[in-house]
Amino acid sequence: MSEPFNVATHFVDRNLDEGRGDRTALITPAGRTSYAELAGLVNRVGNVLRELGVQRGQRVLIALSDGVEFVATWYAAQKIGAVTAEVYTFLPAKDYAYFLSYTEAEVVVVDPVTLDRMREAAGKAGRVRHLLVVGAGELRPGERDFATLVADAPATLEPAPTTREDIAIWKFTTGSTGAPKACVLPARAPLVSFDSYARGVLDIRADDIVLPVPKLFFGYARDLAALFPFGVGAAGIAFPERTTVEVIFRLIAEHRPTILVNVPTMMSAMVAHPAAAEQDLSCLRLCTSAGEALPAELHRKWDKTFGVEVVEGIGSSEAYHIYISNRPGNVRPGSCGQVVPGYTARIVDQDGTQLPDGEVGLLEITGETVAAGYWADPDKSARTFHGNTVRSGDLFARDADGFFTYHGRADDLLKVSGVWVAPSEIEHCLIGHADVLECAVVGHEIEGLVRPRAFVVPRPGVTGTPELAAALREYVRARLSPHKSPHEIRFVGELPRTTNGKLDRKALRALDEELA
Repeated sequence: MSEPFNVATHFVDRNLDEGRGDRTALITPAGRTSYAELAGLVNRVGNVLRELGVQRGQRVLIALSDGVEFVATWYAAQKIGAVTAEVYTFLPAKDYAYFLSYTEAEVVVVDPVTLDRMREAAGKAGRVRHLLVVGAGELRPGERDFATLVADAPATLEPAPTTREDIAIWKFTTGSTGAPKACVLPARAPLVSFDSYARGVLDIRADDIVLPVPKLFFGYARDLAALFPFGVGAAGIAFPERTTVEVIFRLIAEHRPTILVNVPTMMSAMVAHPAAAEQDLSCLRLCTSAGEALPAELHRKWDKTFGVEVVEGIGSSEAYHIYISNRPGNVRPGSCGQVVPGYTARIVDQDGTQLPDGEVGLLEITGETVAAGYWADPDKSARTFHGNTVRSGDLFARDADGFFTYHGRADDLLKVSGVWVAPSEIEHCLIGHADVLECAVVGHEIEGLVRPRAFVVPRPGVTGTPELAAALREYVRARLSPHKSPHEIRFVGELPRTTNGKLDRKALRALDEELA
């Protein structure tokens, strides 16, 4: 029989049981929320969800701006044995309609930012039992006011008798190559990831304050800001506005966090900001980076500008969180690091045969946090998951010291002059140029031959000119094989991104075709 375990009782209620009820759990624009206050709100929201008919195993879809309500709703659904699923707050109505149909959520929790588009989506999807509205104005039939129901709900709640093996969490894939799919994850996943990564790698501490750059719908940020800190009685920061460099600099100055949860795109923007040299980031003991591979040159620019150690890692929704990471005090720029405790990793060829160190192949990860599969997609699940092993589409090489280096996605490779080329190799080279803020490379066909085309976002104050394009091509040619130098460089104001902040290569290829 599986061991009893409830995510909410472990990460929230346990802090009260162990005498940490007065400690700060969350810092938001509304002030500080203690563990005791958060636990009471979780119980009230959980009672509301039960009253609205949510039963064990049913989905609760959260479309909220970051704040106490988001965190309390997430844990409330966990406490009653429901399954949590979260979506970005700035999606178009058609995307919300997809998620409503896909999740078949019993309750959808929204706020003024998402309400109108979710209403439109509900009309298209044709099935929403309850919209629970935070910060409600005028409500329509089937919509309930969050504050009113929560205020009237009991502050005590008996947790559902869930186990480590029960399905508790849906994490969505980015959808960069198709419609997002939910990775179906057991309740044990956050606990195992906390022990192996948050404690085993980052050494998260009770006095840490964690500031996330991505929003909380992205599991990388939610876990690091509102789950892992709770495992040791530490605090996370949540803010509702869109993330900008100015917002991050302000929050660092106001709250003096010790850990910054970052992504390469924001790191590049922070380094290039005119006020970068004026910032005091001495409060930070480390900065994490994930979501995309961090180019070694950008890593060096960050070190030179801010002097805050960056601990880069890689994870996925399929395996819940980070499974390969650098270690504080043992960081290799350009590498994603070594295997996180509790996981094993292999580099294999297309047939699943393990490759020797130094050869590039597909990454296989084995561990307790691997998802049971993709919801409602048995064929893709069978190709990707094999028990506790997930076969990724990421290309890596492992060196003799056990450090893993990213070489792009297998389906992104370009065959140039008869040789396979990873766009990421060219991108990581270009980002080293002083005038490049961001860049992305696609394959462009010319007279039947594939040639690399680079889309470049110049740093602020720099204008994209033919002279700069020529200089960038020469910059790459001097550092990589000649055939890897972009045949053409196009300057753009920004690159298309997924909601998780990753480069959206599908959208980039569409842009490339549009400009052809």
